Amino acid sequence: MTTTRFDVRTPGRNAMIDITAQVARAVEDSRAREGTVTVYVPHTTAGVTINENADPDVVHDVLAALDKAIPWREDFYQHNEGNSAAHVKSSLVGCSPTVPIIDGRMALGTWQSIFFCEFDGPRTRQVLVTVQGTS
Repeated sequence: MTTTRFDVRTPGRNAMIDITAQVARAVEDSRAREGTVTVYVPHTTAGVTINENADPDVVHDVLAALDKAIPWREDFYQHNEGNSAAHVKSSLVGCSPTVPIIDGRMALGTWQSIFFCEFDGPRTRQVLVTVQGTS
């Protein structure tokens, strides 16, 4: 088992940043041929998800839908830091998908990528990647 860390600098309050290449590098460096890779975000106002990366409108639509469903309104929430919407979005998106490793590569679908999701930026965030497998 190996664990790798890397930072992600987010450009604004909301963003989805493709981190597939960094995760794939961690899988390659581990030399695992079969197993799993778990991507974990240790932040309560961020998340990580898998979705389409072929059309940039998908990222736009996901962020727009989350903003509509979970508005950034300070008068709506009891949490007094002013970032309650970010906490709710993080809980809905989640913080740790797991992907199978087959023949040394992540078994992502043709259009799938791994996205770091920022909901309270801009910030520098940390991502942990744990590979469990056999060589």
